[in-house]
Amino acid sequence: MKNLLLKIFSVDLIIILLFSAFIFYSGCSCKPCQQKEESQIPLGVLKKADQFIISKTGDDFFKKNITVDFSQSRHIAPNYLMVYKFYMPEKPFVDELIRFTVDSAGKVLTQYEVVGIPNCNSNQNDCDFVVDEKTAKQIATQNNLAKGITDWKIDFVWNNNHNKYVWEIISTIKETKNEEYSRAEGEKIIIDSNNASVLSKDTWKIN
Repeated sequence: MKNLLLKIFSVDLIIILLFSAFIFYSGCSCKPCQQKEESQIPLGVLKKADQFIISKTGDDFFKKNITVDFSQSRHIAPNYLMVYKFYMPEKPFVDELIRFTVDSAGKVLTQYEVVGIPNCNSNQNDCDFVVDEKTAKQIATQNNLAKGITDWKIDFVWNNNHNKYVWEIISTIKETKNEEYSRAEGEKIIIDSNNASVLSKDTWKIN
């Protein structure tokens, strides 16, 4: 009886070990996942999407700072959503995403948003990003942005209206919250991240 129980236990243990090994090797191998991600974007489409960005940034800037994000790029039949990571190691606040849509031939569809591509070829100064967060805060203070009741909300973001990267600083002057509604108001300033000019300063309100 003892021997029989021992044999049953041994067989069960072997099965468990084999199953665990299968799960481990299936889950930890990322190469097939990468191949699956990349296969969603045809090479011809990817090359044309790359060239669209390069036409605005230049080849050197593209190679140094921009890489396709296969995990977020995807096929939305019949088109392709292209997503790229835009990161400048020497200026870590520049850590953004580029997004646009192309058709099955790789042509950019301008009826959809084109977000986050700095136009270095048109104006090299638009790719300098000399204004960091500290400088942006100083500019906001010099332009009398209200101190507010909470810390300023400060973001380095792409601005569609100005078609460039800016510093957006928001101050909250009043805020009321309960279960039924949330009300707030304050001021907002938008600062050019390249030349430090104030692009706009106005008030905002949420009723």
